[in-house]
Amino acid sequence: MDMNETPVISFITVNYNGLDDTCELIESIHKVVHSVTYEIIVVDNASRQDEAAVIKARYPMVTALRSPENLGFAGGNNLGIKIARGKYMFFINNDTYLETDGMQALIDRLESDPDVAGVSPKIRFAFPPQNIQYAGYTELTKITIRNRSIGMGCPDDGSFDTPHTTPYLHGAAMLIKRKVIDSLGGMPDFYFLYYEELAWSYQMTIECYTLWYEPACTVFHKESQSTGQESPLRTFYLTRNRLLFAWRTRENWRFLSALYQIAVAAPKSSLVYLLKGRTDLAGAVWKGVYAFIMLPEKRR
Repeated sequence: MDMNETPVISFITVNYNGLDDTCELIESIHKVVHSVTYEIIVVDNASRQDEAAVIKARYPMVTALRSPENLGFAGGNNLGIKIARGKYMFFINNDTYLETDGMQALIDRLESDPDVAGVSPKIRFAFPPQNIQYAGYTELTKITIRNRSIGMGCPDDGSFDTPHTTPYLHGAAMLIKRKVIDSLGGMPDFYFLYYEELAWSYQMTIECYTLWYEPACTVFHKESQSTGQESPLRTFYLTRNRLLFAWRTRENWRFLSALYQIAVAAPKSSLVYLLKGRTDLAGAVWKGVYAFIMLPEKRR
């Protein structure tokens, strides 16, 4: 692509000690996306080595920048937003890849109505049997802050091929109109890791925008390659940020929801981890609770 040409899509991905995965994503985009012009922006979130420099050397057409500190998922993406030139911004996890070009279908969905702010594709697990991970979300409950990823674990047999609105986009892959980001601002970086895309989706919907699931595009996801499926880091931020999300979005329900998380959900989770011999994860649950309690400013 001519570097002076304004791209239709800016692919933005955050890299943290994930060079091989990031390179696989870049190569998959280059291989299959031909329907639109695009740019790829990689934000290296203070990896142990300067992986941005490696990416620049391997892929001269990719814009790779290195943050001197780990800004978290939202902060890293917000760095990418600052330099993105596309009409649409595709936030995509570095541990994903594409096998087909479904970009035009996502754009068509975005442009189907002025009130559509963002769209997520069908997301399937990368590893066999490559079942569905995401075909839209159900609403989060008011008190327990739980919901369901539609199609989770189901085979991709056509049962989830109908587009529909969804209350939340999936942080692993979401295409959003630039003008919406210009209006509302970037991802809420107070969360650092996990729940930021839910908070961003919530912000869009309370501003009367709609969000969609579009199955005509599929992204394959390796799932939690940076943090690990069951890691203290992941457990800490999921616990803290579930409480934080409830406190910031549940209005009249926030005290009841926080009480439930602290008095019921946290003890149950920590007990389950202890029974599995994972004292590190049990400790991470209570560290997350404590971190939430000690946050000096929990409200917006």
